[in-house]
Amino acid sequence: MSLWDELVGQDHAISLMKEAAIPGSPAMTHAWLITGPPGSGRSTLAHAFAAQIVGAGEDPIAWSQVVKGAHPDVSILATDRVSITIEEVRALVSFSYFSPSQAPYRVVVMEDADRMTDRTSNVLLKALEEPPPQTVWILCAPSPADVLPTIRSRMRSVTLRVPSADEVAQLISQREGVDSAVAALAAREAQCHIGMATRLATDDQARLRRDESVGLVLGLTTVSSAVKAAADLLDIAKADAAALVERHDASEREELLHSLGIAPGGAVPQALRSQLKTLEEDQKRRSTRSLRDAVDRILVDVMSVLRDVVMVQVEAGVELVNEAHRSAISTRAQATTAELTLSALDALAVARKRMAGNSPPLLVLEALLIAMSGRVPSSTP
Repeated sequence: MSLWDELVGQDHAISLMKEAAIPGSPAMTHAWLITGPPGSGRSTLAHAFAAQIVGAGEDPIAWSQVVKGAHPDVSILATDRVSITIEEVRALVSFSYFSPSQAPYRVVVMEDADRMTDRTSNVLLKALEEPPPQTVWILCAPSPADVLPTIRSRMRSVTLRVPSADEVAQLISQREGVDSAVAALAAREAQCHIGMATRLATDDQARLRRDESVGLVLGLTTVSSAVKAAADLLDIAKADAAALVERHDASEREELLHSLGIAPGGAVPQALRSQLKTLEEDQKRRSTRSLRDAVDRILVDVMSVLRDVVMVQVEAGVELVNEAHRSAISTRAQATTAELTLSALDALAVARKRMAGNSPPLLVLEALLIAMSGRVPSSTP
């Protein structure tokens, strides 16, 4: 299965970018902006396009090198920090000014362009204003509004759509070899986010953590229950974040020590401790982002619960995202009104803005769940 095959529901974008990657194609331009909701396949499309460009088609060696991050003419920035640093962008700009060594182009991929500050974006802007003739920039972001207008005006935009639950389920079933019913349930509960659906279909603990989160939200009755649920949700987010980073951190540390010639359990010489400290600082920043991402995933699950409650209240007659919790959802729908549920959705939007603004996760969750309990009106950001 190639990278193109891992994209679902994006036929127009695939056709456009395959045509642009043909050597000498007039559709090629020096900078591309791929936008779409989380889980739609932005990064996968960017990687596939990069491989198609440097491989001059379907060269298996070039494709393999791009997938492994080992192609000399492709640089991919997939930050695991809260924000992209100015030093990282400067390194990409420097890379872009070198001539390609093997391929017809040098390709620079930035997976989370929305994580650049304005100052960092201005460093990139200078490179886009006077682009090297044999360099292609590919930026990914949730929406065009997430990058500076001066940057997006210099780029060709490609917008991805949300794939259907059936399309996501079919992909997961074929790629992961899971039962079609399990894949369908995961796709629906992940709201068509391919990466999250894959986790839910293949990781029992991830699925249990999600079920627990939904149960906590549906059990809100008082302010005290909201405060307790907020602490419990944060613990779930921490467990989810740890599951994603701890194994990688241990492997990364082991690889560094091995490269430095230090045996497992051996003492680290004074002269080499700075390298280990740098790694630990990077891992701490990654852990911070992982936790914030885990909290946001919970907020998305909360949104799905509120959506289900509204659907029951207005008697929409549609399938629920959280079908397994239909009884509790119906109980909540009867205990409140559609107006109050919509107000809770407004509070949820505020919570996500606060998380994006680096607010303490526990305070964000407490404010949201207290508002959802109906005991106080939701506040503005």
